[in-house]
Amino acid sequence: MPLPPEDRQLSPRTGWTREHWEATADDLLTAVLPYASPAHALITLPGDHPSWSGRRSDGLEGFARTFLPAALRIAGAGGADPHGLLERYAAGLDAGTRTPTTERDLANGDDESWPLITDRGQAMVEAASIAFALRLTRPWLWDRLEGPVRERVGRWLAAALHHAPNDNNWWLFPLSVGGFLAEAGIEEKEAADAVRRGLEKIDRFYLGHGWYTDGRPRAFDHYNGWALHLYPVLHAHLADDQNLLAEYGQRLATHLAGYAHTFGGDGAPIHQGRSLTYRFAATAALWAGALTGHTPLAPGTTRRLASGALRYFLDRGAVDRNGLLTLGWHGPEPRLIQPYSGPASPYWAGSAFLGLLLPPDHPVWTRPELPAPSEIHDTVLALPQPGWLVQSTARDGIVRLHNHGSDDQPADTVQPDNPHYARLAHSTVTGPAFGGVADNHLALLVAGEPTERGRIRPLGAGDGWAASAWQPRTAGKELPGVTVTSLTVVHGADEVRAHLITGAAAGTAVRHGGWTVAGERVETGPAATARTGGGLTSELRNLCGFTPGETVPVPGGTAYGPAAALPVLTGTLPGGTALLACAARLAGADSGLPLSALTLTVEPGESWRLAIRWPDGTTRSLSIAPGAVLAEPRN
Repeated sequence: MPLPPEDRQLSPRTGWTREHWEATADDLLTAVLPYASPAHALITLPGDHPSWSGRRSDGLEGFARTFLPAALRIAGAGGADPHGLLERYAAGLDAGTRTPTTERDLANGDDESWPLITDRGQAMVEAASIAFALRLTRPWLWDRLEGPVRERVGRWLAAALHHAPNDNNWWLFPLSVGGFLAEAGIEEKEAADAVRRGLEKIDRFYLGHGWYTDGRPRAFDHYNGWALHLYPVLHAHLADDQNLLAEYGQRLATHLAGYAHTFGGDGAPIHQGRSLTYRFAATAALWAGALTGHTPLAPGTTRRLASGALRYFLDRGAVDRNGLLTLGWHGPEPRLIQPYSGPASPYWAGSAFLGLLLPPDHPVWTRPELPAPSEIHDTVLALPQPGWLVQSTARDGIVRLHNHGSDDQPADTVQPDNPHYARLAHSTVTGPAFGGVADNHLALLVAGEPTERGRIRPLGAGDGWAASAWQPRTAGKELPGVTVTSLTVVHGADEVRAHLITGAAAGTAVRHGGWTVAGERVETGPAATARTGGGLTSELRNLCGFTPGETVPVPGGTAYGPAAALPVLTGTLPGGTALLACAARLAGADSGLPLSALTLTVEPGESWRLAIRWPDGTTRSLSIAPGAVLAEPRN
């Protein structure tokens, strides 16, 4: 269906209005209908990548993850349901709970029943979406179901109260189920206990200032917004629990004050973390803030960020020719798929339609769009809890996230680096290289093999800088006695990356990758420079300890395009304690000042003093020592 005409007076940045959100929801929901089972209990989308939970679970996922946006669409319209979606989902609730099943029952001809909710099973995740959808549509759906159907659905959902989730954001799934069942009068004590227990569990992950780690000691990513903030706040809102809403709403508002700066001028969220195929679910926390009044953002800013993100993906091929969301970023991208991802997993993005619960006359829909923070002026924002430094430039709208604190490593072991967490930097216009030389990474070469970063120990994030310490790893083990203290300092579009290395043998080779840029075509410039056909440019320059650089191709490209290139510097360590430093720039527009004008003066000692002169003449001084960084006051 064609979208409504753009309204550039109300929405000068995106052209989109509430009507565009409604039409997009309608298109996404009607597109999945041909893939529903006869009684609509399962929606099994086509695809070559079933999840590790099996096809039956993937069918339940299709039902649950489309039921939630359908509920938001219908509740936002006061119960209006021109496409007859409630009737279909009611039939699915009936058929799905008649004979709860496992994969083994398929051989017995059971075509529609849902998998049982078990300990750490995927059905628990989908139960949360079903519970919220039932809660939102209760007057038009739940209250009109026949008694035996309500009893069976309640019994199926209630299993979530009695089984163990994974020890991370999954605690919010029994909470979500418990919130609905308590209101429906089903296992009320157990339901209330699940709500209380879920909040207590996630409180262990809260580090303050709006940031949760997702179960693991330092796992920071988009789950902060589309789960850890969203579920408690939405529960409190629907329960009209003002005490809970005050506590968790304030956490959300604090989070949004920084999170709003992570959307690019083109609408893109930061390409970092897992489950990136959920795409515009990154806007759910923005809408939750507006819905509950717990947001620092003006109404026009909220809509601009949310509409910008939705348009960003739809304009770049997130939906295939059948109207289905694909497993990927722009279009399909198999390298983004996690083992738990099935063909319907991207429909977690349905939580982005939370804004439709706001009435048409709400200021978020009626006030003119305002610029995104990344469009207003150049910004450098320190986020000490995750160990991040956010750097954006208004000239090109690019947002860069310098990572000195998120590694997604378990508490009891160290796993191989995940490029979506372990890199020194991520952005709204680049994705990591999956093969060949690692981008945004310093590696020591041991027997020709590059080391990994492993566990990251944050050293702080402050006025224009962030730092961390880590032990390089090879073959699953730390290099004995070797430590790296890494520091990023930023100004405008420019970066200085300094690494103080102790304990490495003389003659050890090192390699430092810059930003990978990708598109339909990529050109390489002099030294370590790469530029896409659209003008996105990555530069890397030696400041201390490296030899002149080169640009290398990236096999297979990235999520941003099939052709990609990466600037790289190399060098050799002298032994003892050594300082390596380079200048980097990622820009979509000519800054007018060459990166070669950036200079660094180094004074060795017990702590190494770094004096930076940026291309515009601004200066900055810091000191770095093993495991410590001191930022001197600005002049």
